[in-house]
Amino acid sequence: MSLYVRAARHAWRMLGVVGFGVLLVVTVDRLYGHSNIAFAAAILLLLITNAPMLRFNCPRCGKNAFFRGVFVVPWPNRVCSRCHLDLAETHTQNR
Repeated sequence: MSLYVRAARHAWRMLGVVGFGVLLVVTVDRLYGHSNIAFAAAILLLLITNAPMLRFNCPRCGKNAFFRGVFVVPWPNRVCSRCHLDLAETHTQNR
């Protein structure tokens, strides 16, 4: 499986976790009133789920697929912005 496909799956997983976090906060708010614990739980869930993002690096130069300069974006590059390697192709270094 290519780096781009794995990174795109991570992006979709993050979208699902964001939706779940919103539902968690809204549900707790409706059932028990305003709770900082629900916000903290949603933020912690997002941090834990997003940690693998730092492992989606170009096999040739090491640049992360989600970084555009100094900015982090929610969808990965299909082509590395530093060495122009096609990340959608399967490379032997990807696992």
